[in-house]
Amino acid sequence: MKKTSILIILIFELNSCKQNLSNEWFKVGNKPESYKIDLENSIAQNGEKSALIESIESDINGFGTLMQTCSAKEYLGKKVKMSGFIKTENISNWVGMWLRIDPIKSPSSEYFDNMRDRQIKGTSNWTKYEIILDIPTNSNSMNFGVLINGTGKVWFDNLSFEVVGKSTEKFNDPLNIGISNKLLRKPTNLDFEE
Repeated sequence: MKKTSILIILIFELNSCKQNLSNEWFKVGNKPESYKIDLENSIAQNGEKSALIESIESDINGFGTLMQTCSAKEYLGKKVKMSGFIKTENISNWVGMWLRIDPIKSPSSEYFDNMRDRQIKGTSNWTKYEIILDIPTNSNSMNFGVLINGTGKVWFDNLSFEVVGKSTEKFNDPLNIGISNKLLRKPTNLDFEE
């Protein structure tokens, strides 16, 4: 699936259900009804809980994702490393952690990485993954999470964001008038303990 297809689906599917996770996290995708999400109390990378996405159908031609959207204000003009831990079981297609930076006017695939070129497959123990992206000086939001394409289970835990450099990148977006005040102020509940 092309990045732009995933991008469009993520934007227009935000009305999908939240289950037992906090309000900061959303289940979306082009097949969100094919997955259940939950807090896992018996499997965690570090701490007592992790997030779980599990397929509930035997054959899925599509994907589901657990995501969060927050303001990019804290990271404007910086290069950021997002890190997180992922564990998988019987993945039929692939899993990836993802990060997308958007201007205020519209979603963008310019600053987007979903690990499509370094997919997680099959069954794996807790492994740390990283994505590094520029946060253009006129960014509005950071969108991030983990996706599962096909069937299986994926656990996600202990995300973090670290500034690793400066960025002079800028969206070509003349209508960008500032950061929306309707967004979370910063990434929240990244260890699923709240």
